[in-house]
Amino acid sequence: MIDHAHDLASVRDATDRLLTAVGELDNASVTEPSRLPGWTRGHVLAHLARNADALVNVLEGRPMYASGDARDADIDRDAPRPLDVQLADVRDSAARFQEAGAAPADWSRIVQLRNGVTDSAAMVPFRRWVEVELHRVDLGIGYELEDVPAEFTGREIAFLADRFTGHPDVPPTRLTDGTRVWTTGQVAEAVVATVTGPPADLLGWLAGRRDGSTLRVEGGRLPELPAL
Repeated sequence: MIDHAHDLASVRDATDRLLTAVGELDNASVTEPSRLPGWTRGHVLAHLARNADALVNVLEGRPMYASGDARDADIDRDAPRPLDVQLADVRDSAARFQEAGAAPADWSRIVQLRNGVTDSAAMVPFRRWVEVELHRVDLGIGYELEDVPAEFTGREIAFLADRFTGHPDVPPTRLTDGTRVWTTGQVAEAVVATVTGPPADLLGWLAGRRDGSTLRVEGGRLPELPAL
C-alpha cells in the first residue's frame, strides 16, 4: 500500500535539502552545464519548479502540461534566471504542491500524466520525490546516487524494473544487489541474464544516469534499456 502522506513528507524533506545545497551556489554556477545533455543547472532548477506545478495540475484534474512544446519553452524561458529567483520559484512551487497534496481527496483515483501515462493519485508524491532526488544528482554539485535515502533507492529500482517489465526490447532479466531481487524485461519462464551490483549502480543504470559498466552480468549481456 502506497502511503502518500509519508511520501509527501519525504518530498518536503528532500526539497529542503536541495534548496540548502543549491543556496551555496552563485549566479555563475547556475549558468554552468548540468549532467543532463544540453541543460544548464538553471534548466534543471526551472524544470523542478515547473514539474511541481504540473503535478499540482495532475492532482487537481487538469492536463499536466499544455503541450510538450509549452513544457520545453517554459523551461528554456526560466533557465537563465538568477539564483535567488530560481530558489524562490522552486520553494514556492514546492509549497503549492504540498498544499495540493494536503487537500482531502480520493487517493485511489486514477490520474492522467504525460504522453497518455496513467497512475493512481497516491503515486504522485513518490513521482515528485523521484524528480527531486534524481535532479539534485543531475545538478552535479556533490550529491551522488550513493547519497540518496536507502528507502528511495530500493523503491525507485522496483519502480523502474516494473516500468520495463513486459517491454519487448528488454530480455527477461534478474536484478540483485546481493540481498534483494527484482525482475524486469520480457515476461518468460526463465531469465536471460542476472545483473548484480550495488543499489546505487543498479539505480543509475535503470534511470539512465550510469552506463552499467560497473555491474556484473551472468548468463548474457547487459540489456540495452529504452529511454525513459
